Amino acid sequence: METKAKLETALKEAMKAGDDVRKRTVRMALAAVRQQEIDRQVQLDEAAVLAILQKEIKTRREAVEEARKAERADLVAAAEAEIAVVEAFLPEAMSADELAALVEAAIAETGAALPADMGKVMKALMPKVAGRAPGDQVSAAVRQRMQK
Repeated sequence: METKAKLETALKEAMKAGDDVRKRTVRMALAAVRQQEIDRQVQLDEAAVLAILQKEIKTRREAVEEARKAERADLVAAAEAEIAVVEAFLPEAMSADELAALVEAAIAETGAALPADMGKVMKALMPKVAGRAPGDQVSAAVRQRMQK
C-alpha cells in the first residue's frame, strides 16, 4: 500500500478512535501532499510523498528547538508527538554504513572527483534514499566523502 493511501486510512482510523493528535497530524500531512499535487498539477509518486513527510518532520524538529529555547515544555511534547506519528509512515531509517555504501556507488556512477561535483552525486543519490535518510544527512555524508 502506498504511503498516501496509508495516510488516508490512518486518518479514518484516528477519527473513529477519537485520537486528536494522530488525526490532526495525519490531516496536516495529507494537506501538504494534496497542496503539492495541486501546485504541480500531477499525482505525486511515492518518493515525492516521502520527501514531503521528511519535510514535515524537519519542520516539527525546528519547532521543538524553538520551543526548548522558549522553555515551553507543552509545545515540545506536542511537536514530538507529531514527529512520532509522521515517522510511523516513513520506511525504516538508513544506517550510516548503508548510506556510505550508496554514496560510494553514486560517486562511482557519476564519475565525480571534485567537491564541485557534489550536485551530480546528490542528484543520483536522492531517489535511492528517499524517505530513509534526511537530505541534510545525505548532503553531509557526500560532502565528507568528497573532501577526502
